[in-house]
Amino acid sequence: MILFTGVNKKYADGTVALRNINLKIEKGEFVFLIGASGCGKSSLIKLLIKEEDATSGLVRVNGYDLSGMSAKAVPFFRRSLGIVFQDFRLLNNKTVFENIAFALRVTGASPKTIRRHVPMAMAMVGLTKKADAYPGQLSGGEQQRVAIARAIANNPVLLIADEPTGNLDPDNSWEIMRLLQEINSIGTTVLVATHERAIVNAMSQRVIAISDGRIIRDERKGIYEDEGRNS
Repeated sequence: MILFTGVNKKYADGTVALRNINLKIEKGEFVFLIGASGCGKSSLIKLLIKEEDATSGLVRVNGYDLSGMSAKAVPFFRRSLGIVFQDFRLLNNKTVFENIAFALRVTGASPKTIRRHVPMAMAMVGLTKKADAYPGQLSGGEQQRVAIARAIANNPVLLIADEPTGNLDPDNSWEIMRLLQEINSIGTTVLVATHERAIVNAMSQRVIAISDGRIIRDERKGIYEDEGRNS
Protein backbone atom coordinates (compact mmCIF):
# COMPACT_ATOMS: atom_id res chain seq x y z
CA MET A 1 0.00 0.00 0.00
CA ILE A 2 2.62 2.56 1.15
CA LEU A 3 6.34 1.79 1.12
CA PHE A 4 9.17 4.24 1.75
CA THR A 5 12.69 2.81 1.57
CA GLY A 6 15.66 5.02 2.41
CA VAL A 7 13.77 8.17 1.42
CA ASN A 8 15.41 11.58 1.71
CA LYS A 9 14.03 14.96 0.71
CA LYS A 10 16.21 18.04 0.34
CA TYR A 11 14.86 21.28 -1.13
CA ALA A 12 16.72 23.61 -3.46
CA ASP A 13 17.41 26.10 -0.65
CA GLY A 14 19.29 23.40 1.25
CA THR A 15 16.53 22.53 3.72
CA VAL A 16 16.52 18.84 4.58
CA ALA A 17 12.90 17.85 5.19
CA LEU A 18 13.14 14.04 5.38
CA ARG A 19 16.05 11.85 6.44
CA ASN A 20 16.28 8.14 5.65
CA ILE A 21 12.56 7.39 5.97
CA ASN A 22 11.70 3.68 6.05
CA LEU A 23 7.99 3.09 6.36
CA LYS A 24 5.41 0.46 5.45
CA ILE A 25 1.65 0.88 5.79
CA GLU A 26 -0.55 -2.06 4.87
CA LYS A 27 -3.91 -2.01 3.15
CA GLY A 28 -6.76 -1.28 5.54
CA GLU A 29 -4.72 0.36 8.29
CA PHE A 30 -5.67 3.53 10.15
CA VAL A 31 -2.55 5.57 10.91
CA PHE A 32 -1.92 8.88 12.67
CA LEU A 33 1.07 10.93 11.53
CA ILE A 34 2.15 13.33 14.27
CA GLY A 35 4.92 15.83 14.95
CA ALA A 36 5.55 19.50 15.56
CA SER A 37 5.22 22.06 12.77
CA GLY A 38 8.21 21.85 10.45
CA CYS A 39 9.03 18.26 11.40
CA GLY A 40 8.51 16.85 7.90
CA LYS A 41 4.88 15.69 7.93
CA SER A 42 3.83 17.94 5.06
CA SER A 43 6.83 16.91 2.97
CA LEU A 44 6.00 13.25 3.51
CA ILE A 45 2.42 13.82 2.38
CA LYS A 46 3.61 15.76 -0.68
CA LEU A 47 5.72 12.75 -1.65
CA LEU A 48 2.73 10.44 -1.13
CA ILE A 49 0.54 12.40 -3.55
CA LYS A 50 3.36 13.04 -6.03
CA GLU A 51 3.30 16.78 -5.43
CA GLU A 52 7.03 16.57 -4.72
CA ASP A 53 9.70 14.01 -5.63
CA ALA A 54 12.10 12.35 -3.23
CA THR A 55 15.73 13.39 -3.55
CA SER A 56 16.70 9.75 -3.10
CA GLY A 57 15.11 6.46 -2.08
CA LEU A 58 12.07 4.45 -3.16
CA VAL A 59 8.45 5.58 -2.80
CA ARG A 60 5.66 3.15 -3.71
CA VAL A 61 1.97 3.92 -3.19
CA ASN A 62 -0.97 1.75 -4.26
CA GLY A 63 1.32 -0.32 -6.46
CA TYR A 64 2.82 2.69 -8.24
CA ASP A 65 6.53 3.45 -8.19
CA LEU A 66 6.48 7.22 -7.73
CA SER A 67 10.23 7.61 -8.10
CA GLY A 68 10.16 6.96 -11.83
CA MET A 69 6.61 8.03 -12.64
CA SER A 70 6.07 10.16 -15.73
CA ALA A 71 3.98 13.33 -15.61
CA LYS A 72 1.36 11.66 -17.82
CA ALA A 73 0.86 8.85 -15.30
CA VAL A 74 0.32 11.12 -12.29
CA PRO A 75 -3.43 11.80 -12.89
CA PHE A 76 -4.11 8.05 -13.17
CA PHE A 77 -2.22 7.41 -9.93
CA ARG A 78 -4.14 10.12 -8.10
CA ARG A 79 -7.43 8.46 -8.98
CA SER A 80 -6.52 5.83 -6.38
CA LEU A 81 -6.25 8.53 -3.68
CA GLY A 82 -8.68 10.62 -1.69
CA ILE A 83 -7.25 13.80 -0.14
CA VAL A 84 -8.82 15.95 2.58
CA PHE A 85 -7.30 19.30 3.55
CA GLN A 86 -7.65 21.48 6.64
CA ASP A 87 -9.04 24.42 4.66
CA PHE A 88 -11.71 22.36 2.82
CA ARG A 89 -10.85 23.79 -0.64
CA LEU A 90 -14.44 23.84 -1.83
CA LEU A 91 -15.66 25.83 -4.83
CA ASN A 92 -17.88 28.53 -3.34
CA ASN A 93 -19.89 29.05 -6.53
CA LYS A 94 -20.90 25.39 -6.73
CA THR A 95 -23.40 23.41 -4.66
CA VAL A 96 -22.52 20.43 -2.52
CA PHE A 97 -23.54 18.09 -5.34
CA GLU A 98 -21.58 20.10 -7.90
CA ASN A 99 -18.43 20.22 -5.75
CA ILE A 100 -18.38 16.44 -5.47
CA ALA A 101 -19.31 15.95 -9.12
CA PHE A 102 -16.55 18.33 -10.23
CA ALA A 103 -13.92 16.25 -8.45
CA LEU A 104 -15.11 13.16 -10.31
CA ARG A 105 -15.35 14.97 -13.63
CA VAL A 106 -11.70 16.05 -13.58
CA THR A 107 -10.67 12.40 -13.19
CA GLY A 108 -12.54 11.53 -16.37
CA ALA A 109 -15.57 9.90 -14.75
CA SER A 110 -18.60 9.41 -17.00
CA PRO A 111 -21.90 11.22 -16.35
CA LYS A 112 -23.42 7.87 -15.37
CA THR A 113 -20.68 7.27 -12.80
CA ILE A 114 -21.13 10.78 -11.42
CA ARG A 115 -24.89 10.35 -11.07
CA ARG A 116 -24.33 7.11 -9.16
CA HIS A 117 -21.34 8.00 -6.98
CA VAL A 118 -22.20 11.52 -5.84
CA PRO A 119 -25.44 10.58 -4.00
CA MET A 120 -23.66 7.61 -2.40
CA ALA A 121 -20.86 9.85 -1.11
CA MET A 122 -23.32 12.44 0.21
CA ALA A 123 -25.31 9.75 1.99
CA MET A 124 -22.21 8.35 3.65
CA VAL A 125 -21.32 11.71 5.19
CA GLY A 126 -24.93 12.54 6.07
CA LEU A 127 -25.42 15.43 3.66
CA THR A 128 -28.10 14.16 1.29
CA LYS A 129 -30.45 16.97 2.31
CA LYS A 130 -27.76 19.58 1.65
CA ALA A 131 -27.18 18.64 -2.01
CA ASP A 132 -28.33 22.05 -3.30
CA ALA A 133 -26.64 24.14 -0.60
CA TYR A 134 -23.56 26.25 -1.27
CA PRO A 135 -20.45 26.14 0.95
CA GLY A 136 -21.26 29.56 2.43
CA GLN A 137 -24.54 28.15 3.73
CA LEU A 138 -22.84 25.32 5.63
CA SER A 139 -21.15 25.09 9.01
CA GLY A 140 -17.44 24.31 9.22
CA GLY A 141 -18.18 20.71 10.10
CA GLU A 142 -20.54 20.37 7.16
CA GLN A 143 -17.97 21.86 4.80
CA GLN A 144 -15.39 19.33 5.96
CA ARG A 145 -17.91 16.53 5.39
CA VAL A 146 -18.36 17.79 1.83
CA ALA A 147 -14.58 17.66 1.43
CA ILE A 148 -14.58 14.07 2.69
CA ALA A 149 -17.45 13.13 0.37
CA ARG A 150 -15.49 14.61 -2.52
CA ALA A 151 -12.43 12.59 -1.48
CA ILE A 152 -14.27 9.25 -1.26
CA ALA A 153 -16.58 9.64 -4.27
CA ASN A 154 -14.16 7.76 -6.51
CA ASN A 155 -13.83 4.88 -4.02
CA PRO A 156 -10.12 5.48 -3.29
CA VAL A 157 -8.04 2.73 -1.75
CA LEU A 158 -6.11 5.33 0.28
CA LEU A 159 -7.55 8.38 2.03
CA ILE A 160 -5.06 11.02 3.21
CA ALA A 161 -6.37 13.66 5.63
CA ASP A 162 -4.01 16.57 6.37
CA GLU A 163 -5.10 18.25 9.64
CA PRO A 164 -8.79 17.55 8.87
CA THR A 165 -9.99 18.94 12.22
CA GLY A 166 -7.66 21.94 12.39
CA ASN A 167 -10.42 24.50 11.74
CA LEU A 168 -13.19 22.76 13.69
CA ASP A 169 -14.55 22.90 17.24
CA PRO A 170 -14.22 19.77 19.43
CA ASP A 171 -17.70 18.38 18.69
CA ASN A 172 -17.24 18.65 14.94
CA SER A 173 -13.71 17.29 15.23
CA TRP A 174 -14.97 14.11 16.86
CA GLU A 175 -17.72 13.81 14.25
CA ILE A 176 -15.14 13.98 11.45
CA MET A 177 -12.92 11.40 13.14
CA ARG A 178 -15.85 9.01 13.60
CA LEU A 179 -16.59 9.41 9.91
CA LEU A 180 -12.98 8.64 8.96
CA GLN A 181 -13.09 5.59 11.20
CA GLU A 182 -16.28 4.43 9.46
CA ILE A 183 -14.61 4.86 6.06
CA ASN A 184 -11.67 2.83 7.33
CA SER A 185 -14.00 0.08 8.56
CA ILE A 186 -15.11 -0.65 4.99
CA GLY A 187 -11.55 -1.29 3.88
CA THR A 188 -10.11 2.10 2.93
CA THR A 189 -6.61 2.79 4.24
CA VAL A 190 -6.65 6.08 6.19
CA LEU A 191 -3.65 8.27 7.01
CA VAL A 192 -4.33 11.30 9.20
CA ALA A 193 -1.76 14.02 9.91
CA THR A 194 -2.82 15.81 13.08
CA HIS A 195 -1.88 17.82 16.17
CA GLU A 196 -5.01 16.68 18.05
CA ARG A 197 -3.57 14.98 21.13
CA ALA A 198 -6.94 14.03 22.68
CA ILE A 199 -8.18 12.39 19.49
CA VAL A 200 -5.00 10.39 18.94
CA ASN A 201 -4.96 9.19 22.54
CA ALA A 202 -8.64 8.23 22.55
CA MET A 203 -8.68 6.36 19.25
CA SER A 204 -5.73 4.07 20.02
CA GLN A 205 -4.55 3.53 16.45
CA ARG A 206 -1.10 3.18 14.95
CA VAL A 207 0.95 6.34 15.58
CA ILE A 208 3.98 7.41 13.54
CA ALA A 209 5.87 10.34 15.06
CA ILE A 210 8.28 12.49 13.06
CA SER A 211 10.90 14.89 14.42
CA ASP A 212 13.53 16.76 12.42
CA GLY A 213 12.70 14.76 9.30
CA ARG A 214 13.12 11.37 10.97
CA ILE A 215 10.65 8.76 12.17
CA ILE A 216 11.33 8.60 15.89
CA ARG A 217 8.42 6.40 16.96
CA ASP A 218 6.10 3.90 15.26
CA GLU A 219 3.66 2.22 17.64
CA ARG A 220 0.55 0.10 17.33
CA LYS A 221 -2.18 1.53 19.55
CA GLY A 222 0.08 4.49 20.19
CA ILE A 223 -0.47 7.79 21.97
CA TYR A 224 0.48 11.40 21.33
CA GLU A 225 3.72 12.06 23.23
CA ASP A 226 5.99 15.09 23.23
CA GLU A 227 8.20 14.22 20.28
CA GLY A 228 11.08 16.29 21.62
CA ARG A 229 11.70 13.71 24.29
CA ASN A 230 12.36 11.09 21.66
CA SER A 231 14.54 13.04 19.24
